[in-house]
Amino acid sequence: MTDQAVGGGVPPGKAGGPATAARQRPGPDADGASADDGASADDGASADDGARAAAGRPGTRRPPTRRTVPPAATAPGGFIGRRRELKALRADIARTGLDTLSGRRGARSRVLLVAGRPGSGRSALAAELARQLADDYPDGVLRAGLTNPGGGPVPLDLVARDLLTELGAPVQPGAAEDELTEALRAALAERRALLLLDDAAGAEQVEPLLPDAAGCLVVAVSEGPLTGITDVRPCTLGGLDNASAVALLSRYAGPTRITVDPRSADAVAEECGGRPAALVLAGGWLAERPKSSVADLLQALREVPEQAGEPTGGRPLARAFRLVYDSLSPVAARTLRLLSLAPAGLADAHIASALAGCSVAAAEAALRDFAARGLMRPVQEDGAEAAEPDPRGHGSGYAGSAGLQAQYAMPGCLAPLVRAALDAKERPAEIQLARARMLERTVRLLQSCRALGEPAGSPARQKVAGLPRSLRFASAASAAAWLRSRRPALLEAARIAVEEGELDTLDRRLMAAIVRTLIAHQGAEAAAPDLYGLHGLVLEVAERRGLAREQAAALLNLGDLDAQAGRTTDAMARYRGALSAAREVRDPIATVRALESLGGTYTELGDWQRAADWYGRALELRLTRGENADGARLHGRIGAVHTYAARWGAALKEWRAAYGAYRRLGDVAGQARALGEVARVQEYAGRPEESLRTCTAALSLAAEARDGRLEAALQLRIADTLDRLGDPAAARLHRAIGERLLSDHPQ
Repeated sequence: MTDQAVGGGVPPGKAGGPATAARQRPGPDADGASADDGASADDGASADDGARAAAGRPGTRRPPTRRTVPPAATAPGGFIGRRRELKALRADIARTGLDTLSGRRGARSRVLLVAGRPGSGRSALAAELARQLADDYPDGVLRAGLTNPGGGPVPLDLVARDLLTELGAPVQPGAAEDELTEALRAALAERRALLLLDDAAGAEQVEPLLPDAAGCLVVAVSEGPLTGITDVRPCTLGGLDNASAVALLSRYAGPTRITVDPRSADAVAEECGGRPAALVLAGGWLAERPKSSVADLLQALREVPEQAGEPTGGRPLARAFRLVYDSLSPVAARTLRLLSLAPAGLADAHIASALAGCSVAAAEAALRDFAARGLMRPVQEDGAEAAEPDPRGHGSGYAGSAGLQAQYAMPGCLAPLVRAALDAKERPAEIQLARARMLERTVRLLQSCRALGEPAGSPARQKVAGLPRSLRFASAASAAAWLRSRRPALLEAARIAVEEGELDTLDRRLMAAIVRTLIAHQGAEAAAPDLYGLHGLVLEVAERRGLAREQAAALLNLGDLDAQAGRTTDAMARYRGALSAAREVRDPIATVRALESLGGTYTELGDWQRAADWYGRALELRLTRGENADGARLHGRIGAVHTYAARWGAALKEWRAAYGAYRRLGDVAGQARALGEVARVQEYAGRPEESLRTCTAALSLAAEARDGRLEAALQLRIADTLDRLGDPAAARLHRAIGERLLSDHPQ
């Protein structure tokens, strides 16, 4: 997760908000630059003007990526301080690397490291550097977080897959980590892009992602060194210089109180250790108390008792957090604690409402208040205007449909502190209940979202029309946008729910809803990489609870995706497992599907005898169940397998059986296709005269069925047969007819 960035914004109308801070011109910092150097708003500009100017700055252009807005880089007032570090980082880009010879650039991308403790503004500095360099990298700025909200590493296969998707490169579902990272490096090889890797735990997370392209730049953010990666350019952050720290405090508290008592402001900056995250929290505390002085803030900070188990070197941040947290009402404090359960660290009014058990309006107000205090920050789509809190409530999610709600993220440096408060204050049963409410609300939103992907007037659309307004989407476009923006949180919710293993029934409903919604809006092929992971989670739950029917379904779905990706051996193992599970519970549908899939797998491998055997078992089961249409189809598949094996007699028998089945069903087009295949086998068997007669009969049936493309194929086949029989004039006639039919019936 990203750390608390330097210089966040506060709501318009709050004391010391951006509109006030934009007019202030603090003195020079240690580098001789103005502390608010680079602010986008002119003197006297309104907060809204500043927000628009900040949103319009150069940034990630293509492809659009979803990210947490670093206030220092985008909020009105601009980036504060760190001029020396920015200058050094920019100089390192052009400096000759250690792995070069005679001044020539190496084959690998340059790696810059921004190192510092959580809360030091390291992510904000990296984001500001990326913003300044964006125009130099025409293939875009790609950003990936390498640590999840719980503090664990994000799997590299997920990181590589998301980056490949942002680049528009194909992603194989179920591909291994090394395959995905190699594909990422290949996709970046001919590009000039900037890759920002945030919150890396170590070199083992960064090294596999490094592009083999001298035109790319990697900016990594980490707490310590990246030992093992050669020629890393480190920039280690401490606290802000005093002038910049006071300027950041002034942005929240307003210039008047800072000007009246500059010594206390300097002391507050010292008590916060120059940590931007601590200064933002302290400034937010003061902004909520217009009648309090900076001296009151200083005294309050000093009176915060030391807590056992505080992180080493994290005393300033922990103390500032405790000051703000203790000032919250009991209801607000509980809501904040429960927000640490939000999947992927992302929350909107619905998530907050479900976790806290309050109304959507109250949850929206709480999120805005937390953002004003520096406890949360708004999230946006790149290129969109920042979701600035509005004290009047205009444009908030509870006033409209589900798709209009703003998202918020808890700063990564605060997540461990909030999680510790959750563990200390909430009982396990309460946590489980909150998680169950959140998952239930998510399932309902997914059902509503899925319905918008179906045709108007469908039963799903009619059912959703009866839901409360906050659970409905205004249009299919807004539902698709909601799904796109919530996708990381939805996938993380499914993963965490399965990992916890406490709510398996609700977990299965959640995963089923995600799968159906993704297919409805994206299609099975586009959603395949996500579907592979979801089917794997379904399989895990099914195996844990001994649900053989669900296990068979998950294995079949995984086998299909493996087969599509060319992993035939893996697919075969999945299908055999599905067959065993389906037979255990006597599920005929899953059983016959597994049998057919095994037949198709052996066909892919060229093992014609086994393919015919598995198809034959499926055929027997289909006929026993009276599924004659599927039986006719399977006769055709067995006939095709025998054709591949050059067993002409067996192939003719099966295709004629298919023709008879289609005839009994009254399927004229099916009869035509089956007779056409009989003609093909007869020709392969060296009986062209018989083939011509059969093909002519098939052509009559195709014309009766009005299947233009089948007629065209049969005309062309007749032409080829006539050529072999030595009648070129008739062959030309049939070929001309076939080509005309093809042009009249394009694919």
